[in-house]
Amino acid sequence: MTIERAVSPAQRAIQVLGDDLTESTLKRYLEGIPGIDAVGLEQRAAGLGTRSIKTTSKAWALDKIIELIDLTTLEGADTPGKVRSLVAKALLPDPSDLSAPRVAAVCVYGDMVPYAVDALGAAHAAGGAEGIAVAAVATAFPSGRASLAVKLADTADAVAAGADEIDMVIDRGAFLSGRYGAVFDEIVAVKEACRRADGSFAHLKVILETGELTTYDNVRRASWLAILAGGDFIKTSTGKVAPAATLPVTLSMLEVVRDWHRLTGERIGVKPAGGIRSSKDAIKYLVTVAETVGEEWLQPHLFRFGASSLLNDVLLQRQKITSGHYSGADYVTID
Repeated sequence: MTIERAVSPAQRAIQVLGDDLTESTLKRYLEGIPGIDAVGLEQRAAGLGTRSIKTTSKAWALDKIIELIDLTTLEGADTPGKVRSLVAKALLPDPSDLSAPRVAAVCVYGDMVPYAVDALGAAHAAGGAEGIAVAAVATAFPSGRASLAVKLADTADAVAAGADEIDMVIDRGAFLSGRYGAVFDEIVAVKEACRRADGSFAHLKVILETGELTTYDNVRRASWLAILAGGDFIKTSTGKVAPAATLPVTLSMLEVVRDWHRLTGERIGVKPAGGIRSSKDAIKYLVTVAETVGEEWLQPHLFRFGASSLLNDVLLQRQKITSGHYSGADYVTID
């Protein structure tokens, strides 16, 4: 089947479920999804990190990683000055090498959005234009423990301030207690709160907080639920809970995205976030993406890294290649 984005989440879900959208039909569908062979999944993930590649391919991979980064600061001590410094790094990652690409987005708390938008100036990717997007975490990030009214106001405020993307957290308590309908309804409501005055929408990334879901089966169900409810991206983690992003968890989410695309023709993005600090590990994610959903996903509107320190290592490895002092026998690539 082909599902247009103009179709409401409820209509999308009804088409996929083949029945009316109720708590019982949603529960039956999600709990009927085949379970994951954890050993097999982890073996597949481990096998993706075993190839070596040529230096020219490594150079391409390093630049690609930069282009896919959401450069992030999400601390209680964030200030307008810190956000401006983050934006300066996003605009010019390596002042000694102007050929280094820019990152995809900067990710901040909602009250910091105006400062990020102002600092980006003409480089802000507003309205789908080329440039750097501003992503804002919302819905009582990272816990999600607030009323729906507060979560919707949090989202709407960030969008009104100029956020191009909203990173929301799901209600893990509701999900783990089997109240899938409540989680679905909340995602739908947050998506509606992403609507701009002109009728367009900020992109919605749905954070599953996989470290609290505990099993791969739960991650798979939550991924399906988030997509059914209208999420544009599914995201692993807030970065505030351990474990955060892992390769097996990301692989399981990519498999859901692949299956959704086969079912509907629609492409959904994936964002691993938290704990990805080295170029070596990030390249493994590139391989996993390419071999699971295809190289077409290796673009900012379909794949992101949520990271605060990854860029530093990528730039270091990039400088080593430029100077001829790079040795990357442990790196992997896309074949």
